[in-house]
Amino acid sequence: MSTRPDPADLVLLGIIGAPRGVRGDIRIKTFTDTPADIAAYGPLWDKAAARSFKIRVIEELKGKGQVVARIEGIADRTAAEGFKGIELYVARQALPEAEEDSFYYVDLIGLRAETTEGEFLGEVRAVFDHGAGDLLEIGGGPYKGLVVPFTLDVVPEVDLDGGRLVVDPPDGLLEPPEDGAKPKSKTKSKSKPK
Repeated sequence: MSTRPDPADLVLLGIIGAPRGVRGDIRIKTFTDTPADIAAYGPLWDKAAARSFKIRVIEELKGKGQVVARIEGIADRTAAEGFKGIELYVARQALPEAEEDSFYYVDLIGLRAETTEGEFLGEVRAVFDHGAGDLLEIGGGPYKGLVVPFTLDVVPEVDLDGGRLVVDPPDGLLEPPEDGAKPKSKTKSKSKPK
């Protein structure tokens, strides 16, 4: 049995999805560079570090960032269904050191963001990768809904020890809309038939 890690020291590696087949196989959406590596760090934990899971990857679903895996001790679909939605974490110290100019998303969250001129933009609230590249969501500053591309051109400096990163905003990124109006909602109101 592995030593229970501190829940504050956990890093999200994946989320359990729907079962596949009748033998207890499950789909896992992974957040590792190589999806099959989710099983390489030893036992995975739930968010509270209350339960651990030993998984074995059976198949990598190409181009989807998913794997099919089996959880030790689970041998049928009914049991596997009870795991759907569980987030899988690993203790931070189980991860290898990031290579130079590479960062774990978790290390970027909470960094103070400022422009090359020193203007405070807020703090990094989230990091997203929607397929076209990483994006940083910056909140708590003067610009609402600020999202910047996490590229070397736009974020030329990341100082983890100093707790900050520098943003060289592309033209128009920090400009308010010309009319100052809020964007219109794309949802339509539905009326009940008479």
